[in-house]
Amino acid sequence: MRKAHTYQPQDMPVFKNQLLMWSQQFREVLWLDSNNFTQTNSSYDAVLAVDAFTSIQTDFTDAFQKLKEYQTLTNDWLFGYLSYDLKNATEHLKSENFDALEFPDLWFFQPKKIFLFKGNQVEMRYLNMVDDEMESDLETIEKTSRVHSSELPDNPIKIQPRIQKEAYLEKVNQMLTHIHRGDIYEANFCQEFYAENVTIEALEIYNNLNAISKPPFATFLKLDDKFAMSASPERYLRKIGNTVISQPIKGTAKRSKNGAEDSFLKNQLVSDSKERSENIMIVDLVRNDLSKTAIKGSVHVPELCQIYSFEQVHQMISTVQSTVSETTNPIDIIETTFPMGSMTGAPKISAMTIIENLEETKRGLYSGAVGYFSPEGDFDFNVVIRSILYNQTNKYASYSVGSAITAKSKPESEYEECLTKAKAMRDVLEGSKDGNC
Repeated sequence: MRKAHTYQPQDMPVFKNQLLMWSQQFREVLWLDSNNFTQTNSSYDAVLAVDAFTSIQTDFTDAFQKLKEYQTLTNDWLFGYLSYDLKNATEHLKSENFDALEFPDLWFFQPKKIFLFKGNQVEMRYLNMVDDEMESDLETIEKTSRVHSSELPDNPIKIQPRIQKEAYLEKVNQMLTHIHRGDIYEANFCQEFYAENVTIEALEIYNNLNAISKPPFATFLKLDDKFAMSASPERYLRKIGNTVISQPIKGTAKRSKNGAEDSFLKNQLVSDSKERSENIMIVDLVRNDLSKTAIKGSVHVPELCQIYSFEQVHQMISTVQSTVSETTNPIDIIETTFPMGSMTGAPKISAMTIIENLEETKRGLYSGAVGYFSPEGDFDFNVVIRSILYNQTNKYASYSVGSAITAKSKPESEYEECLTKAKAMRDVLEGSKDGNC
């Protein structure tokens, strides 16, 4: 079905840039890059998939069943995304908030051409119908030069908050009322920042965002006129063989260029009881979700509340693992854990209901997941956070940020955490050095 060819670029960073430039000719593009981040749970350093041979695009209605049928039928590599609003497919929920991005709820495609990066080699896997284009594609890619878009209007992009600060603080207080009343223990409350009537060069924005963030789950996604430029540090779910791995993030501290201050901020996060309790609550939720498809007694936590340092922030990350049987369908594992606990709260359904009532923007792809399925039924998906989303036709760019609200939350501190998470995205869009909103 596919022909494979291994290629060794002379200069890997240059080849990556050339390959991404070359990919822009296609309607469907999905690039995933670990930025060589040291981790034990990845099969590839980077992956590019382009040019759909077949695809599925649908709203939430029966979405997981449709995806299961499509995945079974193709029995091939599939790349795409699951939007947050697929929650409406698994529970009696709704999504009625404002949406100017208009991403489909679910989209996957079977690419004609795949590039798999590992170490100093790239494995090309082309469908047989286009395998005669391998050599000419490589020649074209190697001749591609990175072009900066100087023709774009130089009007400064002005970012606006969907929720003003005062309203945000009031909404957090309403969330705290729910917590004190016992409706929920924790909920991830998000807010959108946006720019209207803007024209941006999506790949250039992605490259700039990736350069200052260097996250392990970076994504550039193009679906016709819709783009996602993600600097995500978080894995949602990975299946390799019979092992399933989830790595929720809960707990954030800003970085400092001063070494002593940076160490202090990191140690402060380690000992922060509020951040730790947030993380442990979500770990319990993830353990419960994974148990729905796991072999009894196999769910365990090999890593609890570990601190990982990224370019912009320190993060508290846990790893939850389970074992599934050979006959477990991969889509069932996703359906029973989606949306991810780190972006919802506990109890999950109550948290999602309250989130819908208090937030003002439909989440869509934000806090969904981007990734791929292999022909063997393995998969790997990130969490769509620290991401800029863009509808080229509507000339609308947006990023959302959130924080976990618990009984110990202080509204002002939660707002500051949102700004810390938003800094890189705002800097890239506005071209500024100032991270205050």
